[in-house]
Amino acid sequence: MTIDLTSNTSNDSPVVCHRRQWLQWTTAMAVAAASSTGHTQEPSQTQATASEPEQPLEIWDSHVHLSGFAGTTPEARAELALQFADRMGIARLITFMGWPFLYTPTPEQIRQQNDQVLAALKFDPQRLLGYVYVNPQDVEGSLAELRRCLVDGPMVGVKLWVAERCSQTLLDPIIALATKHNAVIYQHTWIKTTGNLPGESTPADLVELARRHPQARLICGHSGGTWELGLRTIQSASSLMYEIAGADPTAGITERAVQELGAARVIFGSDAGGRSYATQLGKILGANITEEEKALILGGNIRRMLGLILQAKGLAS
Repeated sequence: MTIDLTSNTSNDSPVVCHRRQWLQWTTAMAVAAASSTGHTQEPSQTQATASEPEQPLEIWDSHVHLSGFAGTTPEARAELALQFADRMGIARLITFMGWPFLYTPTPEQIRQQNDQVLAALKFDPQRLLGYVYVNPQDVEGSLAELRRCLVDGPMVGVKLWVAERCSQTLLDPIIALATKHNAVIYQHTWIKTTGNLPGESTPADLVELARRHPQARLICGHSGGTWELGLRTIQSASSLMYEIAGADPTAGITERAVQELGAARVIFGSDAGGRSYATQLGKILGANITEEEKALILGGNIRRMLGLILQAKGLAS
């Protein structure tokens, strides 16, 4: 289907941007404008023609928080997140953590936040995917939540935040169970000039974890914050994915990541609602890379990572 930028509905089928249709429409507008002044121009070789096959660009946002959207219920917040996603042509959202954000949540708080995400997933299971949030300081509780929400529930990944550095071996049972079920594991990482929180992981911590679990589907969240250092740190760990999310749309970040890692290791995320979909999409859409590389970053890579677990749960698009 084509994008209707005036639509605020969230119950349509996943939004897909058809590049050919967009180019045809904009070309027609340009020709009409030129004709009105008596000047016409032949279509260039880079413009799509009617004989070209459609190449739909299906965008998946790998990083969305309900906490940044207005509403008193998970369903209301999910509806608003999807309305804004519709305007930007984003097909599916991956959400994790409820509200409020807590550095070291108790087992009861973890369960409450995962219940908020589960309620949101029920609102639109065709467009919303979820990761189970765990606190590794409570290993048995984390394993229980993973079984409840992912093994026996609809979630497809694990979110690790700032309770414990991921290089610690106490995470090993959590990573092993998630990997057994082909779940994606998203680890928040940062390199702060003012110093990290006590349990906040750096990309180096994640590299250490990846070496212990080479089969794990691991994402280096936020590119490590200080993205140049994060990029340099994870280069040698070929199983790690590099997520561009949650920072200002700095010129060159996407091009450098593609150059150093290859487009197949780079993932788009917005960190909405703390960040806007538009500014975060701009990092990719405005990058000087090929259309094929953009397609991988904006959706192809995360779909590949999630492929097995989505098929197992009947959630593949």
